[in-house]
Amino acid sequence: MQTEIQNLTQSQVELEQKEFIVNVYKWMSMGLFLTAAVAYIVAGSKPITDFIFGNMLVFFGLMIAEVVLVGHLAVNVKKMSASTAMNTFLGYSALNGLTLSCIFLLYTASSITTTFVVTAGTFGIMSFYGYVTKKDLTSVGNICFMALIGLIIASLVNMFLNNGMMYWIITYAGILIFVGLTAYDTQKIKQLNIIGNSGTEEDVKESISGALILYLDFINLFLMLLRLFGNRK
Repeated sequence: MQTEIQNLTQSQVELEQKEFIVNVYKWMSMGLFLTAAVAYIVAGSKPITDFIFGNMLVFFGLMIAEVVLVGHLAVNVKKMSASTAMNTFLGYSALNGLTLSCIFLLYTASSITTTFVVTAGTFGIMSFYGYVTKKDLTSVGNICFMALIGLIIASLVNMFLNNGMMYWIITYAGILIFVGLTAYDTQKIKQLNIIGNSGTEEDVKESISGALILYLDFINLFLMLLRLFGNRK
């Protein structure tokens, strides 16, 4: 494998990196589409929404299942077969759609669409920057990660305080954090791609792992922007 990599030209390496990142985006897009489709369908069924959101045990049970599933995929993806990794990622995306169906109940369709377009544009620009920049974004990633921990703690505290000013501080901080993470994670995914294994099961699993990271960045950026641009019903 090492000899094969050494025999590759720079243009061949760049081509393989491009093919890899395209596969990452394909899987991420598939996950986002599945999440949106499930959320939209569930939101249109009152019996299902009543079952999910009318019983806190069910809702929090789904939330816990999401955390367990995404943690399992993130930690064990290298040990899984490619098909298991695919199914786990798509299963998580569908499960996420169940809990995110609430946004269709809380916000107008037009504001959800507008926010999605803004998110897609912002995400696309920052991800492109992370892919092409020669600057090492490790320090940006470290700062964003530490800020994310603070954001999570602040969000939990504000669940009890219900402070309006803190709500907006968390919102704007969250937008900045996930904008930064999008660029950093894209660069990290590009760098972690193993050159020379294109088309193998390992390559597929690398794509799934990268797609999961960018999927989470996109979803969280969307939710933060929805707090800013969303019009409540």
